[in-house]
Amino acid sequence: MQQITLNNGISMPQLGYGVFKVPEKEVYEAVSEALRAGYRSIDTAMIYENEEGVGRALRDSDISREEIFLTTKVWNSDHGYEETLAAFETSLQKLGVDYVDLYLIHWPMPKEDRYVETWRALEHLYAEGKTRAIGVSNFHIPHLERILAEGSIVPAVNQIELHPFLSQEAIRDFCRKHGIVVEAWSPLMKGRDALTHPVIVDIADRHQKTPAQVVLRWHLQHDIVAIPKSVTPSRIRENLDVFDFSLSDVDMQAIDQLNANVRTGSNPDHK
Repeated sequence: MQQITLNNGISMPQLGYGVFKVPEKEVYEAVSEALRAGYRSIDTAMIYENEEGVGRALRDSDISREEIFLTTKVWNSDHGYEETLAAFETSLQKLGVDYVDLYLIHWPMPKEDRYVETWRALEHLYAEGKTRAIGVSNFHIPHLERILAEGSIVPAVNQIELHPFLSQEAIRDFCRKHGIVVEAWSPLMKGRDALTHPVIVDIADRHQKTPAQVVLRWHLQHDIVAIPKSVTPSRIRENLDVFDFSLSDVDMQAIDQLNANVRTGSNPDHK
């Protein structure tokens, strides 16, 4: 597994396992399978309503807590300093852990305009050692600029929707300049055009890999952290089998050119 070093010196696996919309009754076995396959980074959130199952899978594995990079997020309804601190304690209790490795603001919610005070709560949690790193999710450049101007800690991660049809180059450039690691949610575009486009299918055929593996390799070679999600054991393992080949510069450029600014989720400016 390749590692990415965050701006505070800690490292996280470049490929993780996401559990968005995995029901509580299914998440235990899904996370257990991911851990057996070799994943050591698990990404959940309060709003996913599956933190308890994630925590149980971690405890029941034979893997030490220190080997697992665990991420969760504060939800939109819990923005605010005290509200965020309370939400974090609830997540810890549900996960059954003493700390998380990364805590994120799930959405900036610019209309409510409380993300700066929410960020200050994350800074407090970081100072107390309850999370090893703090970051944001779905933040556009103006949101990041405000955090940098009004906060005291630079976010370690910005988790955003990112795939070949939404390459987010401007945000990636901004984050690179400020030492913020970009992490992709929906890295496979939820199985849509990114897995069926002729350009990607052709590259996959030439490398004797699947389209999903090619897209994940594209993320890795752009120094992006990716968290694909699947509950199918064969696909969970397939998504991890991307470290034995490389895409050429020509391959990378061909995929880069597919960007069409197509979203599968909400626009953070409108949420």
